[in-house]
Amino acid sequence: MRTIGIILARGGSKRLPAKNLIDLGGTPMITWTIRAALSSSIFEDLIVSTDSPEIADIAISAGASVPFLRSEAADDYTSSSDATLFALSQAERHYNRSYDCVAQLMANCPFRNDIHIKEIYNRFLDLKCDSIITAFKLGWMNPWWSSQIDEEGRPTWLFPNARTQRSQDLPNLYCPSGAIWLAQTTCLKKFKSFYTPDVRLHPIDWISAMDIDEQADLDMARAILNLKCV
Repeated sequence: MRTIGIILARGGSKRLPAKNLIDLGGTPMITWTIRAALSSSIFEDLIVSTDSPEIADIAISAGASVPFLRSEAADDYTSSSDATLFALSQAERHYNRSYDCVAQLMANCPFRNDIHIKEIYNRFLDLKCDSIITAFKLGWMNPWWSSQIDEEGRPTWLFPNARTQRSQDLPNLYCPSGAIWLAQTTCLKKFKSFYTPDVRLHPIDWISAMDIDEQADLDMARAILNLKCV
């Protein structure tokens, strides 16, 4: 399969300004993703899609290609799938070739590594599915007991039949992570999303799946590094 890796890293993040360039363990956050992608050796082309010249310079110094800046799909409202589709179209024009598979890697998921990328890629090939997305098991914050709460504190249980059951008696639930998303290119173009009719989830551990979007996430990531958990 001819596979392209697209690392999304726009410059205008609001909740955690300039998050893709924030120092994490002595290196810009985006560099973690670039190193993992390069070490996986599965991509014919690996590009960083960004609207920021500063991010582009850091990405190039880390070994990624930034053959163009993102001229569209760089606002707060564009989905990651739309941003990847736009980057894919730019890449196809730039390199004058098509791809069988596209991988989307978020720059703010620093702790997945090359082994995770190779594992999900091989799983994708074995399953022959439309798309596959990393996910992590929801643990001690048991989602089966979730509720919405009104202004007076009254709960509306999302799973009313499960709220009185022991957690160990309930099945595991999983949450998607932005770490690694893969799709057949034709399916991504057809459905305009990685959430295709035949999407699969690929579980990885919660640390490797971690998305860093807010200051609390960054604080936790730095604590994880200090504890040498990655």
